[in-house]
Amino acid sequence: MIRMDARFLGIAELTEVPSVAVVIDVMRAYTVAAWAFGQGAEKIVLAESLDAALALKARHPDWVALKDGPPAPGFDAVNSPGLLRSVDLGGRTVVQKTTAGTVGALAVKDASLVLCAGFVVAEATARLLRARACDSVTFVVTGEDGRADEDLACAQYIAGRAVDDGTDATEFLRRAADSRAAAELTEGVRQGVHPDDVALCVELDRFPFAMVAALEGPLMVLRPHAVPWP
Repeated sequence: MIRMDARFLGIAELTEVPSVAVVIDVMRAYTVAAWAFGQGAEKIVLAESLDAALALKARHPDWVALKDGPPAPGFDAVNSPGLLRSVDLGGRTVVQKTTAGTVGALAVKDASLVLCAGFVVAEATARLLRARACDSVTFVVTGEDGRADEDLACAQYIAGRAVDDGTDATEFLRRAADSRAAAELTEGVRQGVHPDDVALCVELDRFPFAMVAALEGPLMVLRPHAVPWP
């Protein structure tokens, strides 16, 4: 039996640097990031602020700047998987700044291993944790100050799959679909939304890679990581 000590914490509850961190943002940062890689992006730079994202864009005009909410001057895209899935990002660098997801990754930037995840990369993430024999993992539940049920459900599912490949996704996906974030996206409370966003966020294992974030110089950079699949 594989054993793993899993902790589930909000960003504000991170009092020490974890050895291994899995940062969860289902709706929508890390669903969007996975789609960006699916559309050919080479890497994603996680920006600390909107101003930092715009400064990076100014220095690198060919980079694609992406943010939460409605379109804004200087930004090329919004944080919506439904909108991003039609964009060709072949070989491009994306700069991403979101309300919770990017904040969570930057909060654990000094961990020895940082993975960013949603349901679309759940199995690959669990397999990588298992392959690395990670016996202590901190799952960062980024939404709603650590209380977002779609993020907690995804974290608990990945933790379950990492130790038991018989863990079933059905109830975890139901919780995500019934979450407050899903309702806000469906009802138009949030801006920069495509009608398919919720369905895309609760699509299980759309992509066969995990997403590893690491410091590259002063920048926190997210890259896809191929995971062996039977």
